[in-house]
Amino acid sequence: MVSMRKKKLIAGNWKMNGSLAANDALLRAVLAGAGLPGCDVAVAVPAPYLAQAQALLAGSPVALAAQDVSQHAAGAFTGEVGAAMLQDFGVRYCLVGHSERRQYHGETDAAVAAKAQRALAAGITPVVCVGETLAERDAGQTAAVVRRQLAAVVHVVGHCVSEIVVAYEPVWAIGTGQTATPAQAQEVHAVLRAQLQAASAQPAGVRIVYGGSMNAANAAELLAQPDIDGGLIGGASLKAPDFLRIIAAAA
Repeated sequence: MVSMRKKKLIAGNWKMNGSLAANDALLRAVLAGAGLPGCDVAVAVPAPYLAQAQALLAGSPVALAAQDVSQHAAGAFTGEVGAAMLQDFGVRYCLVGHSERRQYHGETDAAVAAKAQRALAAGITPVVCVGETLAERDAGQTAAVVRRQLAAVVHVVGHCVSEIVVAYEPVWAIGTGQTATPAQAQEVHAVLRAQLQAASAQPAGVRIVYGGSMNAANAAELLAQPDIDGGLIGGASLKAPDFLRIIAAAA
């Protein structure tokens, strides 16, 4: 099964960080150091910098990603960014349902599913984020929570589930410096893999990446797990040397 899967994916999530000058320096350093990476690489930049990043990444092996997309096609939704707009900028991937969006913006499973559907319709690969809080983990609800979050997307996108990426990001390990052990992460990835196998005719093609404080020091051990197909990288993606070490570990 493993040999049938796609290359690993390393996606940097800049969150609400960056400036024109800092972005230019970071992307140039990443492009200079990455060469022809042995994995797929993407960077999810804040919406105002999509044009800058598109220009800098043109013709390179690093794909452009967005951090969010509206569940609506167009219209009176001030401040929202539509999938067709992202398509205009050559966006290849889009995060949907990141835990910070769920927590701070009240995004429901249904809203996340609608966003995934919008992205797919625009030819953009949604990176569907799922994960449990510390309270949910302590209550033994981890598997139930991630299954519920993924099931909402599967229900809406149907057979197109084979075209998504799933990112497992334990909420308790995001921006906290805590990381799930490789065994803990693998256990949840295996749960998600089994769910995808039941829902898709092509489950081996769906990448499940880990997104809880993966960094240059722990990336190799996490990426060695049989069901971890890459990483969604937060803080470490803002430092070119660290991001490049993670890319190298995924090759």
